[in-house]
Amino acid sequence: MEPVLEIEHMSVYFTQYERGIRRRVLPVIRDLTLSVEAGKIVAVVGASGSGKSLLAHGILGILPYNSRMEGEIRYAGEPLTKERSAKLRGKEIVLIPQGVNYLDPLMKVGAQLRKGSRDESVRRRTSQALQRYGLGRETEEMYPFELSGGMARRVLIASAVTGTPRLIIADEPTPGLDVRAAERILGHFRELADEGAGILFITHDLELALTVADQVAVFYAGETIEVASAEDFSDVEELRHPFTKALWRAMPEHGFHPVPGAQPYPGSREKGCPFGGQCSACTSECRETGQIPFREYDGGMVRCLHPGKEASL
Repeated sequence: MEPVLEIEHMSVYFTQYERGIRRRVLPVIRDLTLSVEAGKIVAVVGASGSGKSLLAHGILGILPYNSRMEGEIRYAGEPLTKERSAKLRGKEIVLIPQGVNYLDPLMKVGAQLRKGSRDESVRRRTSQALQRYGLGRETEEMYPFELSGGMARRVLIASAVTGTPRLIIADEPTPGLDVRAAERILGHFRELADEGAGILFITHDLELALTVADQVAVFYAGETIEVASAEDFSDVEELRHPFTKALWRAMPEHGFHPVPGAQPYPGSREKGCPFGGQCSACTSECRETGQIPFREYDGGMVRCLHPGKEASL
């Protein structure tokens, strides 16, 4: 099946000024490659500060003014330029944002979801979308300040799926929701994928991602370090990168064994593996290689010179 979204060698840099006119360029995403097929859910999993939300903003062409992006993004086989992204945004490509402040505080919920349309079919789809996420018709007459945090998040999800999007980018869509509500929303994502949409699900919660994803891309310090099928996470021996194995072992059901140390700050290193400082399998080659290649290995993709080895616990 043809990918609805293809990203190749995407890098995002920020220009910062310090001490007056002294300027530095900060790499926050480096050499990212992944794809999302129609009918599939790809989860991007990583800690805060790993660059996950910037990935969403880069696809949508809404990065901050002091940023620069390299690489290629294709949507439905054609380059996704800023101009094309602006035309498709909110129609074929929709974002479910992380923050609920994306809602217009001066407009009622129903009017926001209908985007000014008076068409009866649009009104009907709006009501159906709200009902799908447990919100009654009375929600359409409410202003955002009258919504609870969980209601506001469900309104954002409903607004994204009111039409028939081909690509849904969900950036941490479930914080503030109880477990049952989160599971219900992820179940709806599965339904949307089964209807033909491609879904990029961005989250810090690996356990939640594995309940719905077909494929998992693991992010660390702004780099894709592994792309594996969800089935691979049923057995740690099927995983390839030492960090992914450590992430698996840190899950509560696997004993909750965290790896000491922390993800390096963007721009704090110029070469080598970003996980090297926490990895017992790290060698001088790992530390000195300029850019470790992202390559096929044992049925998946990995950015590691010694895949399959374990990190220190």
